[in-house]
Amino acid sequence: MRIVRVSYRVPPMPGGLERHVESLTRKQVAQGHQVTMAFRHGSVVPRGATRLPLRATTLSRALAPASDRLAFGAEAAAAVRRLRAGPGSPGVDLVHLHGDHLDASLLGPVCRRLGVPLYLTVHGALSQRHPRLAAHAFKHVAAFIALGSATAADLVARGVDERRVLTMSSGLELSAMPSPAGPPPRDPGLIVSVGALDPVKNHGLLIETFHELARTRPTLRLVIAGDGPERDRLARLAAAGPGVELAGPLSRTDVYRLVRRAEVFVLASRRLSGKGEGVPTAALEALALGTPVVVSSEASLEPVVTAGEVYRTFRSGSTADAVRVLGGVLDDEPARNTMSALGARAASALDWSLVAERVENWYRVGRDSGVPLPAAARPYGSGSRR
Repeated sequence: MRIVRVSYRVPPMPGGLERHVESLTRKQVAQGHQVTMAFRHGSVVPRGATRLPLRATTLSRALAPASDRLAFGAEAAAAVRRLRAGPGSPGVDLVHLHGDHLDASLLGPVCRRLGVPLYLTVHGALSQRHPRLAAHAFKHVAAFIALGSATAADLVARGVDERRVLTMSSGLELSAMPSPAGPPPRDPGLIVSVGALDPVKNHGLLIETFHELARTRPTLRLVIAGDGPERDRLARLAAAGPGVELAGPLSRTDVYRLVRRAEVFVLASRRLSGKGEGVPTAALEALALGTPVVVSSEASLEPVVTAGEVYRTFRSGSTADAVRVLGGVLDDEPARNTMSALGARAASALDWSLVAERVENWYRVGRDSGVPLPAAARPYGSGSRR
């Protein structure tokens, strides 16, 4: 297939979306597909893929002062039009957008006029702004991939037929990760979190939770890997007591080593009006490394991995509930051992080769955008509501 992949950002820009785009492109090229990438920020184009050049247009210049994302969408749409209809053009079989309604509002109508199906992967909870624009933009999308149940529910709330939504997660590069086999070299009392120092990650609540737990557990340590706009505020919160380290950005190898040593991995993410979590890759990687995982209800791994014995959740935004759940896991070694074994087993089904195959099957299912998808076509069996 001739695939155009559109993403506002790609590596080395940090983030789970960016890594997803790179890994999926690499796997699809290895499967023999022709992948052309359109992006604004970043530089990584996997070997065998090509970059689609973007040019400013009258529309993009008009949109730029209000939103560079919209300007990018206009330029990507114009580039797809040239690629599809230009003299000697190799053509396009489908466009795969990684974004939301802003990008789709520009790309969707163009793809519809060209007769090119548009697939949209939404990587996190949708913005609560512009509901009418979102509902209109999504009418031009042939099929959707939602990373997580909450994201899928957001799409349905915007009028998307749930039969057009594949709910899944990003893949994992399991071959590049340390094996969870054998007894893990745990550091007693070490709690680890990985993610941008961004308000949506809610690291402040985790630091407050840690200080509360450390009052009766003086050997606890908390290490947060990542960087971002909240670093100064979080440093002030961390200074309220000993034991908290803001490690800054780390290489993937160093992140894996850190998480592998932790007794518990924690994500305290919350939903904001403009964005929220999908299925956080960092938590899936922690499972793959055999580290017990605790996440907030807004960082749930559903439906990819079911909570319970595999991982634990606390009510998002509640320090008291975080203290209760995290403290319970820290105090229960047999439960941690069970979580470690079950988590590694669950993550083994998320290798990128399997996830890329799932995406390709979904391309086939969504090819005819005029016919409702049968329930049997949904790989997880029950659409976006679970």
